[in-house]
Amino acid sequence: MNNKNKKISIHIAKRPPLPAKTVTLLYIFAIFLALCFGGIFILCLGVNPFKFFAKVFTGSLQSKLARVALMRIIMPLFITSIGVSVAFKMKFWNTGAEGQFIMGAVFACWAAFTFENLPQPIMLLLMAVSAIIGGGLFGMVTAFFKCKFGTNETLLTLMFNYIALYIVQLLRDGIWRDPAAGGFPKIAQLPENAWVYQLGGIDMTWVICIILYIIANIYFSKTKQGYEISVVGDSQNTARYAGMDVNKIVMRTMFISSAICALAGMFQVAGDGTSHTLTTGIASGIGFTAITVAWLGKLNPTGIMAVSVLFGILEKGCGVAKSTFNLSPAVADILQGIILFVILGFDFVITYKIVFDKKNANAEEKKGENA
Repeated sequence: MNNKNKKISIHIAKRPPLPAKTVTLLYIFAIFLALCFGGIFILCLGVNPFKFFAKVFTGSLQSKLARVALMRIIMPLFITSIGVSVAFKMKFWNTGAEGQFIMGAVFACWAAFTFENLPQPIMLLLMAVSAIIGGGLFGMVTAFFKCKFGTNETLLTLMFNYIALYIVQLLRDGIWRDPAAGGFPKIAQLPENAWVYQLGGIDMTWVICIILYIIANIYFSKTKQGYEISVVGDSQNTARYAGMDVNKIVMRTMFISSAICALAGMFQVAGDGTSHTLTTGIASGIGFTAITVAWLGKLNPTGIMAVSVLFGILEKGCGVAKSTFNLSPAVADILQGIILFVILGFDFVITYKIVFDKKNANAEEKKGENA
């Protein structure tokens, strides 16, 4: 048969599941490869990549002050990433973690300013409950519109970020404006009984991270609700056939996702990583970074913890390295982007394969004529 009459058909097919050990080794290699590409990028900037990465690592761990600063980066990022992963497991694309984080801080501040004379333990509990309920309801609105009107949750949750930001601006310039600021638009500092306890030289948010890590593992793998999230994420029709109330599950899951992100906001404004006051920069992009962390962590609490630590080291270490080598602050973001794209590329290779099929052109033409 003449080879000229053959066509090559290229399509993508799903690859059979690889052994867990192989997948783990591939991801380790992906991180190594990403660091190599990052090193090439650093080299293009005229800096020795080995010295740069050494400074990144040592700069984030070399002193107690540096380690505390590193923890302040990791803690809110980890909590927010866990919150995002809850919705993502259901394939509800919650891109509004930034706004939910901000609203958690807003509701926590409301509790602190309204009940300012409460004892510290009761005050912190009230702030946490306010953040969870207020932030959870704020995010659940998007789930309601998704269930009722079929709106695109990606766009809607993204737009809600701006609503949260403008609410802070409204409060800052209005009823929460600090009269002692001399005309400068700012919100007053929280009373001291609204500050998070110190434990081990840093606020106790790290204890919350450990508790949340344990709860998330149990919730995803051992509970009925965790199973329902997985089923709805795989197929809503299958979930309905099994007798599940899909709309109820979607709204409940989005409430939980938003509430966890809001809880991160509460601990951010009440912890020692800020000046114990609410500003428009309270989230500082944590909600957007959390989306990347949750995805790279494969929506698994252990993976999310590992990626949060990696990103924390990159952000803190690059802050030290940029001053040492006189680099732009954007270097950390670029390195994070390189890691993301390389691992997404490996995700594709692990999950799919490209298939080349040779087909007879004449046979296809005759088939078309007969049709």
